[in-house]
Parts: sequence; C-alpha cells; structure tokens
Amino acid sequence: MGKYDWKYANVGGASRVLIRTGEDIAHLAELDRKQWTVLSCPVKGLEFDSRTLQLLDSDGDGHIHVDEVIAVSQWLSAALKDPGILLKGEGTLALDALSDSEEGEKLRKSALQILGNLGAEDLSTISIEQTSDLAKIFAGSRFNGDGVITPTSAEDEDLKALIGKIAEISGGADDRSGEKGVNAEQIEAFYTACSDYAAWKAAAGKDTLPYGESTAAAMDACNALADKIADFFMRCKLIAFDSEAAPAVDVDIEKIKAIGGEDLSGSSEKIAAHPLARPTAEGLLPLDGSINPAWQGAFASLKELVFDKDFKDRKAISEADWNTVLGKFSTYKEWLGAKKGAEVEALGLDEIKAILKADRKAALMELVESDKALESEALGIEAVDKLLHYCRDFYSFLCNYVVFSDFYDSDKKAVFQAGKLYVDQRCCELCVSVDDMGRHADMPAHSGMFLIYCDCKSKLDGSKRTIVAAVTKGSIDGLIPGKNGVFYDRDGLDYDATITKVVDNPISVLQAFWSPYRKFGKWISERFGKKAADKEAAGFDTMTAKAAEAPVPGAAAAPAAPKSSFDIAKFAGIFAAIGMAIAYLSQALVALARGASNAGWLKVLLVIAAIMLVISLPSMILAWIKLRKRDVGPVLNANGWAINARSYVRPRFGKTLTSVAKYPKVKKSGRGTVILIVVLLLILALLAVYYFFL
Repeated sequence: MGKYDWKYANVGGASRVLIRTGEDIAHLAELDRKQWTVLSCPVKGLEFDSRTLQLLDSDGDGHIHVDEVIAVSQWLSAALKDPGILLKGEGTLALDALSDSEEGEKLRKSALQILGNLGAEDLSTISIEQTSDLAKIFAGSRFNGDGVITPTSAEDEDLKALIGKIAEISGGADDRSGEKGVNAEQIEAFYTACSDYAAWKAAAGKDTLPYGESTAAAMDACNALADKIADFFMRCKLIAFDSEAAPAVDVDIEKIKAIGGEDLSGSSEKIAAHPLARPTAEGLLPLDGSINPAWQGAFASLKELVFDKDFKDRKAISEADWNTVLGKFSTYKEWLGAKKGAEVEALGLDEIKAILKADRKAALMELVESDKALESEALGIEAVDKLLHYCRDFYSFLCNYVVFSDFYDSDKKAVFQAGKLYVDQRCCELCVSVDDMGRHADMPAHSGMFLIYCDCKSKLDGSKRTIVAAVTKGSIDGLIPGKNGVFYDRDGLDYDATITKVVDNPISVLQAFWSPYRKFGKWISERFGKKAADKEAAGFDTMTAKAAEAPVPGAAAAPAAPKSSFDIAKFAGIFAAIGMAIAYLSQALVALARGASNAGWLKVLLVIAAIMLVISLPSMILAWIKLRKRDVGPVLNANGWAINARSYVRPRFGKTLTSVAKYPKVKKSGRGTVILIVVLLLILALLAVYYFFL
C-alpha cells in the first residue's frame, strides 16, 4: 500500500494539509501528526454542538485528542459507502448511503427500528431530529435495553405498584423513555433492606423494649430532663454535706425579685435556670407537682411514660431510683445501634412483611433481563444518532482542528471565536472565552497581538464571563483598564463589558511611527504630574506648619525678621535656563532659515522628516516584524489547547478582525486651521526679523 498523496496549501501564512474529499478523511490515520494544526482541544468553551463534542470526547476527559478524531474517521469510513458525504454537513442521511459492511448493516437495522418506533412514513432517509429524542423513540415501549424497568415494563398491577415503591425509596434510575424506573442493583438493595429491617424488629424482646412501644418516647423524655435531674441531686448532696450551702444552691429569691416586675410568661429561660425542684438534704425528687414551672410540661411527660409505671403511688424518688430508670435503656440502645434497613422504615413493618411474603423479586429481575436483552439494539439506536451528528458536524470540526480553515474564512467563524466586542468606536471579532485568568498571565503576551481582557456581565440573567479580544485596527489611546463596552455572544445575547487588563503590542506600522512620541508625551505628562503633586503637597505642608505657628489672638507676638518672597538666585537660574533654551532654538531656526534660503524649504522639510524617521524607524521595524508574527496560538494554549502549528494573524487578515467606525465627511468650521496658520506665520515672522534685521 503506497503512501497517501496529501494536498497542501497556504492557509493563514503557513502550509497546511487540505481536507477536501472523503478519501482525505478516510486516510487521516496516515497523516503525520507533526502536520496536524491541533493535537488536543478542550470540550468546554467551544462554539460547537455540545452533543457532538461529547461524542468526540470518547474517554470523557474533557479534551479531544488526535487518536479520538482518527477513531471517528475510521468508524465513519467503515459505516458509509462514500465518506465524501460528510463534506456536505447535512443532518439527514439516506439509508442506501450506508455501506454493506457489518457496521453498515447494524446501523441500517437500527435506523429502520427508529423509523418504525416513530411511525415514520418515509423509511428511506433518517434525520438528526428523529434520532436525537430518545424519549420519543422509546415512548410507550416496555423494554429499551438500558437495564432500567419502569411501571410500563410490567403488565401485572402489583408489580407496577412495587416498581413505583422501589423507585420512591431508592431514588430510582432514569430510563431511556424519560420515565423514572429501577435497575437490578436498586431492586437487590431494596429487598436486602426489607429483610434486614424485619429481622432487626424481630430481635426486639421484652428487655429490649422496657416500656413497650413507648420505649422510644420514654427515652426521649428521660434525655430531655437528664441534665436537670442530675443538677437537682447534686444540689441536694451539697445541702446534706453542709446545711449552710442551702441558700446558695436553692432557688435564688433575689433573682426572682429582679424579674418580678416583668411579664413572666416571656421570662421562661430565666426561670428555667433555677433548680428543677427545691433541693433538700433528704435528696428526694418530688413527683407531686412541686416542680419548676418552666419544666412542668417535660416533667409531666416523663412522669406519665416512666414514673407512673415504675413508681406508681410514690410521691418522690431517690437518685438510686433514677439511675435504675436510666439503666433500663442500655439494652434498647444496643438494639438501636444494630439497626438495619432504615431506608424502608417509612413503609411500615406490616407492609414490609407483606412484600417479603409475596416475594416478587424474581419477577422483577426477569423484567430487567428482558430489558437488557435489547441492549445491542438500543446501542445501535444510539449509534445512529451518533452517525447523524457526525454527518452534520464532523467535517466542520476537522476544518477547526486539522486545518484551521474556518478561522481564515471571512464567511465563517472558528469554534473558539466567542462573539463580538464593541468598544471605543470599533468592533473586535476575535474574542475568546477565558476560563482561568491564571493561565493567561504570561502566555498570551507571546502572541504579538494587542489584547484586552474584559469582565462581562449578562444584562438578562446576571451571569458572568471573561473574554480576551484582539485589537488589530485603530488607535489604542482609549483602550485602558476601566473602559466600558458591550460584548455580544454568538447567540446575540449582550453583556456589559469592562476592560480589566491590556497586553500592549503594535497594531500597525503607522501606530508604531508615533509610538516614541506617544511614550515620550506620556513620560512628560507623568513627570509634570508628579512634580505638580509634590509642589502641591509641599505647599500644603508649609501652609499648615505656618498656621500651627500663628500667634494666639490677643497674645503679644515676637517680632520676626521679614523674609523676602523673591529668591534672586533661583530666578536667575530659571531665566538663564530659559535664555539658553531660546538661544538654542533660535540657532536651530536660523540654521533652518539660512538652509531654506540657500537650498529651499523642501530640503529643510526633508531634513526634519529624516530626523523623525530616525527616531521612529526602530519602532517601525520592530512593529513590521511583530505584525507578521502575530499568532493566535498562545492565546488558545492558555485556554488548554495543544496548538501544533503557527496560526498567523498577518496585517491584511488582521484588518478583517477589527472594524472601526467610519463617518461621512462633514464641513468643518476651519477654526483649528486658522489658528495653525497664525502660529506658523508668527514663527516665520520671527525668523525673518532675526535673519534680516539682527
């Protein structure tokens, strides 16, 4: 077998392989991986059908690798008579386009099953709209091969009800039909829980439930007062130890007096802080109602559930009696700790016993097996859906993965282009979503493009996103952090956008020409601004210092030597510097004037132009080089792509990615022109006077 004859072309300033025929797609496995534009791309953040991306990412790791793309191309080549139909990008497929191979026959059989389930009249073609809605395909069918049974799967009414109960208890599983059902694991777990719960309940004897069915309530009543009763007996012990301790541990009358003027119905917490009952040296807890009012309700429940059964006709109990009560719950607590099958407890013991007695587990498992028997057919139906998605989208994906041709096609958009950013009288069409700003710290600077990062907030639902936009045309003076704009995603939804970060790179050679002067002007502005701020601060400090030293009104002020506000030395230096500057400027102007008189003004202007060119030439050369090396690859790499080839944004192409506002010519007032002419005439007059009369 000879080597496949690939065709190449210049795409975006780099040589790339062309994918133009079905044969090209079928031979993708033979393409040298060094010639693939992309080796891996993320699933997230692409403007592409999410279902197709999910299918391409066969291992589910969030990235689509070369091997996965090759596997799809080989599967399609085996399934279709002519893979060339993929170039059409259509969401419909004629069944006679399927190959006669084993794979093609399986797909044809599954496609006919889909059309039959849907009741389609035309059995010769199938569309992606028909394959995408699995719930509709399997609606009303008892079995669909996913191993999940629903009430529809059973013909017996009792089984239907049982499936519903198991689904409710276990949370159920989603069936392909869209209904909630159960699988084999959930059925097994349900019957195990029922058996465990019934066995656990059967293990409860007389010692386990000292108060019968009320044992749980009795223990809760004991727990509610356990701390307060323990506190009561300790107070009694202190009084028995020393009778003088009684006032300190008994009810605090002074505290009662303090709240006596309040609405006591709202002071239950303060009253509850007092002892449960009046402690005595005998250490007996009264059962006849002499209980702290804040605790009477809880004590009444404890008395009814426990004390009236264990100490009937007793008026008081000792600490030993109380400890006997607590000891009765030890076996019950052990039994509670061994509890199993709690998930089915809500059904009630009687229903659980009825379910175990009916023993319909085997019947449910038979239904599951009947459903699984159709697994291959169901998988075939999913395969047809996958085929239709690939028929529509795979070639487009290759254009964005192997070739990158969609990026350079003015009529299309690449999958990574998220939308348009309108800002500062321009529209930027190369906008890329940013998921992790940390990864964009350094890499995008190597792109050579002027980039602006924006935080965007949806005006519709408040959702937020971050984008990076490439500016390839127009002035950059207004593009600073804090500048606001509007971003429109590919669906036309608008977001308020604010610039947060700027990556400075040349936009054009003309912009680079003025760059040194712009930077110098910025430096001068910053220097003057800093000097002015320093002077203002110094003046304010001096003013406040003098205000602090000012004499108090009415007090005798000591005579101070007058200080001149005019520093002759300082002003002499200033005038000397100004004079030198004027002299130097005058000499330069005279030289230019004499040169103009001798050689003509054109030569002088050429000299000025040459000087400006010498200043700007390095920036222009550097910009010329950078503009031809601008590359979108580093921006995509920061987003998780593995870009394998240069993807240049050359000057001509770059101009198509940013459009600037254009206005019709309007008549100007001419005021600015008049001022400029007047200034030039004054300069020429000064030169003439100096040259001819001085």
